[in-house]
Amino acid sequence: MSSPLSTYIVEDSPVIRENLIATLEELVPLQVVGSAEDEPTALRWLAEAGRPCDLMIVDIFLKGGTGLGVLQAAQKLRPLTKKVVLSNFATPDMRRRCLELGADEVFDKSNEIDTLIAWCMQLAGASSTSN
Repeated sequence: MSSPLSTYIVEDSPVIRENLIATLEELVPLQVVGSAEDEPTALRWLAEAGRPCDLMIVDIFLKGGTGLGVLQAAQKLRPLTKKVVLSNFATPDMRRRCLELGADEVFDKSNEIDTLIAWCMQLAGASSTSN
């Protein structure tokens, strides 16, 4: 059995964050290793060496700062970490901007949760063959 994907979540809504963590940990072989509700907290976490992180799930609009800033910093600080945006604002322009900043995928919170789960399952399967 391979180890679960270590996952960091950046989401400002406590209800969405808790539901997302519960859903993902139940359906996908992953473990949430931390979370933040604003950009400064996420950036501090990313900058700390030795924190495992296979996957980041980032919202765009946060209590402080934005997910775009988190993506940009994560590209430099954690280039090997997979980065996914989960937002209610997944317009074509925003999707393109997120991909330019290093996101691997962009999912709409309102109707693409199942797609996110399937993507995470695929990632977990791919990572288990490389471990």
